[in-house]
Amino acid sequence: MELRQLEHFVVLADELHFTRAAGRLHLVQSALSASIRALESGLGAQLFHRSTKQVRLTEAGRVLLPEARRTLRAAALAREAVAAVRGVTTGRLVVGFMQASHSYDLPDLLRRFHTAHPGVQLRLRQAPSSELVEGVRTAQLDLAFVALGDRPPAGVDVRPLGRAPMPLACPPGHRFAAAAPVPLAEVAGEPFVDFGPGWGARAATDELFRAAGLDRVTAFEVNDIPLFTDLVRQGLGVGFVPPGVVASTTGVEYVAVDPAPTWRVAVAHPPREQLSAAARAMLDLIG
Repeated sequence: MELRQLEHFVVLADELHFTRAAGRLHLVQSALSASIRALESGLGAQLFHRSTKQVRLTEAGRVLLPEARRTLRAAALAREAVAAVRGVTTGRLVVGFMQASHSYDLPDLLRRFHTAHPGVQLRLRQAPSSELVEGVRTAQLDLAFVALGDRPPAGVDVRPLGRAPMPLACPPGHRFAAAAPVPLAEVAGEPFVDFGPGWGARAATDELFRAAGLDRVTAFEVNDIPLFTDLVRQGLGVGFVPPGVVASTTGVEYVAVDPAPTWRVAVAHPPREQLSAAARAMLDLIG
């Protein structure tokens, strides 16, 4: 088993398409197929179900995938450790972030990091917080900016960046606008615009209503902040939003609710001993 074979396997497992995976790896498709067959032969197990219409992981492939990611990460850490002896930070840093990134200045952070460490390749991936945490846990991401609920996620370390109450977005002229703070029990009777499962804002809202023993009706479920505020603006519901959204939207009223969900922003990352030199440098820059 060779590292390059594991790399080929991981990319194909991500793409589940030989042509796309070969393109990412800058290989011809026949070379990728030969590499996967050699890996399967060495392991004595089929890793993919192949047909003319699709490629799927077998059970053996699903078991191998997290171990292959960890092995490739360990190899990258070894290379970076040697480079660090020469005082050079190299490698690749894959950073995850959520759509509601108003709580931190990601572009400025990346600019400062690139200026200080030009030898590091930066990659960004946007996803809901739950997917980002899973990406860190499975070594697909080096670190991620996430919104968390009351309970810290298992399998990763977190560095809190800040917390604040989440305002309730209401249509213009809504009755709540004249009465603040609004009791949560009164808000529960309104139709809700909600973010999808996996969003930090959704998790915080669900936790609050569950703790209060209150139910609410989700009229609309979206995965886009502009659409969320447009639906509220049109009078189709109310909904809790991350605090940073307030300054970037117009035509929507924002009111305080008592109690309100708490917006908790943090950086999720592997345990310190598993961090790459680039990830440690980024965390040091964050402070």
